[in-house]
Amino acid sequence: MSHFTRVLTQLRNVDVLVEALRAVGHQHVEVHDQPQTLYGYEGDVRPEKAEVIIRRRHVGQSSNDIGFARRPDGAFEAIISAFDRSRYDTTWLARLTHSYGYVATLRYAETHGYEVATDELQPDGSRRLTLRRTT
Repeated sequence: MSHFTRVLTQLRNVDVLVEALRAVGHQHVEVHDQPQTLYGYEGDVRPEKAEVIIRRRHVGQSSNDIGFARRPDGAFEAIISAFDRSRYDTTWLARLTHSYGYVATLRYAETHGYEVATDELQPDGSRRLTLRRTT
């Protein structure tokens, strides 16, 4: 039975989180109003619960569910098994955080009257966005 690790994030908006997860390759993401049970690699019920879940069958062979549980301060905490941390490590969490920031910026631009003038992927993997206010 794998031990689950909890990693505090600064991710707060559930819709942006789901879109960011899809952008990093997870098309099957569950969202629940109330925390739901996470399952281990053998289908065993784990004590951990989360509102945003990628079920084990979508994570990889012999994997556990990956969850994001909302904390009292509104931020999500990533819940990832020790086994899955070999793939879903700090580098993956950084990619997810960058994706979250990108999605959040595009949403902000749209709702505040901006359009994307340029969107350039930099050699280091970062993005350079130039926004222009529409009239």
